[in-house]
Amino acid sequence: MLQAMFAGVSGLQAHQIKLDVIGNNIANVDTTGFKAGRVTFEDQLSQTLRYAAGPNATLGGQNAKQVGLGVTLGAVDTLQTQGNLQSTGKQTDLAIQGGGFFLVSNGSDVSYTRDGSFDLDSEGNLVNPSNGLRLVGYSADKDGKIDLTKALDNSSTIKIPVGTLTAVKATQNANLQGNLNATAPAGTWTTSVKVFDSLGVGHNLTYKFTKSALDATAPAGASSQWGWAVTEGTSPITDSTTSGNSPLYFDTKGALTNKAPITLNLTPIGADPLSVNVDIASISQLAGDSSVTTISQDGFPVGTLQTFAITPNGVVSGIFNNGQTQVLGQVATASFSNPAGLEKLGENLFRVSSNSGLPQVGAAAQNGRGKISTGYTEMSNVDLANEFTNMIITQRGFQANTKIISTVDEMMQEIINLKR
Repeated sequence: MLQAMFAGVSGLQAHQIKLDVIGNNIANVDTTGFKAGRVTFEDQLSQTLRYAAGPNATLGGQNAKQVGLGVTLGAVDTLQTQGNLQSTGKQTDLAIQGGGFFLVSNGSDVSYTRDGSFDLDSEGNLVNPSNGLRLVGYSADKDGKIDLTKALDNSSTIKIPVGTLTAVKATQNANLQGNLNATAPAGTWTTSVKVFDSLGVGHNLTYKFTKSALDATAPAGASSQWGWAVTEGTSPITDSTTSGNSPLYFDTKGALTNKAPITLNLTPIGADPLSVNVDIASISQLAGDSSVTTISQDGFPVGTLQTFAITPNGVVSGIFNNGQTQVLGQVATASFSNPAGLEKLGENLFRVSSNSGLPQVGAAAQNGRGKISTGYTEMSNVDLANEFTNMIITQRGFQANTKIISTVDEMMQEIINLKR
């Protein structure tokens, strides 16, 4: 009979722990990125009164007689299920849709979290403002390229220096397209383009095309030719790939026969020498108005970082006030073979355990890692209806176990009264 009392005591202890977990879940119903806990019970050892026996020639088989000795705590699991996303409209707030965790660093250790409530600090680092931990990610080089094979360390953080970072690019390539009027007996067509040197200084180049008679050096198949000249102000600029500016030759269908790019070399004051490759392959000579113009050039003047955007795979692009966009870095995420095996550290943080598996770090939206939503945070995955239901069940379980203890106590009292 005392076994029943001790079984009841074990039931009280187990249900107390379950109520603790339920209370913690409810307390964190509004905690960003919180993952609810779940308690499972298992029975304790059983006292065997008789072992099982198999059938024989005279008797059938007999089952074992065992009396259970109570209940014990089986596990407290972390439910790593998706929480709902809440719109904040804040561009530094991030949420992961799907599996994976953000990596955050204190300078010496890396932790993992689903809490994407980030902000920019005074140095432009993306940090969690509640604890100062920096968001870990990949940095882009000066050309905006990111090496995802690079190993990350505690210093691999995302930095977005809004208002301080400047960008400039010298022109390397330009593209001319359009038509030169085939019916013009003689005449010129003028167009211009602005290119930029290494300091971001603009240089206005003027192209002048002049129709002329076909010369003796024209290639086979050429039916007409146009001379051309480029000037910056009054200073002539020649094609460095030829001895002077070789004419443009067209065949009887109006197609350009010599389509090699023109290379223009400038020597800006105080800046690096500027070499511009001009693609002329798309210029035609057909009956119609002349329309040759520069449709593109890849340089841009100096600009200051004004804002930024983050794509679903975590690429951070800076937007400058000169209209240019430059890749600054990429947010790293990590997945685990058993995310429920991670250990909670508090402050919405997890760390690797011996049963979580090693972190598989890489870009979001790849290899089982979820995509990133900008302007959202992930809400707690606590289900209040389920928690309140479990609270009622736990309360009744606790009451039932107290009833066992009080009943055993009454029965023992009756036994003691037998001597009277």
